[in-house]
Amino acid sequence: MRDTVRVWVLAAGAPPDVLARYRAVLDPAERARAARLAADGLRDRFTVAHGALRVLAGRATGAPPAALTWRRGRYGKPALTGPWRGLHTSLSYSGDLVAVALSDGRPVGVDIQHVVPGGDPVPASARFFHPREARHVATGPDQAARARRFVRLWARKEAAVKAAGGRLWPNLGMPVDRADVVECADPAGRHRLADLVAPRGYAVAVALAGDEPYAVECRTDLGDCP
Repeated sequence: MRDTVRVWVLAAGAPPDVLARYRAVLDPAERARAARLAADGLRDRFTVAHGALRVLAGRATGAPPAALTWRRGRYGKPALTGPWRGLHTSLSYSGDLVAVALSDGRPVGVDIQHVVPGGDPVPASARFFHPREARHVATGPDQAARARRFVRLWARKEAAVKAAGGRLWPNLGMPVDRADVVECADPAGRHRLADLVAPRGYAVAVALAGDEPYAVECRTDLGDCP
């Protein structure tokens, strides 16, 4: 049977009562991190992202969301510990959206990127990307197209690196534009990528360890809040 990756793309804002319920399932370190964010929007986005991750992982494991614990790997990737370690999770947020991914059995990475208006992505792509990808970005017909191309490639790279549990910078030159199975350099390994249908102005990609195909279920709400 084909593996399935479950992805949720959620609004980063929430009413005060929903925020309070998300805040209640965070651990002390997460609450402290949220409190250090000066802007209300950033603080709320962090709370929604980490609260939603806990709620969704709790539903998948049958554990109380507040009881779940993650341990960071060598390069900072969080992995569930104890009896829940068979469930793989990934989290990303950008702009006004949050993305959460869950996978049973295979490491997963998800990345969402907001296409920020203005600016020129051509120098950055020339510096960091594979030469073929840099040309793809540079030949976009206008600034908006070049930004969309750059952000799509960046999201695919980040998703693969998150699944691998590695660092972004050593892997930015990894070509991801033509093939859906890519080779991370550090740590070495193959990962299968998929682009998700994203709201206007965003790019979303997901990756799963290994080259075997998988299905993706994408949702835009949690149903009943905690």
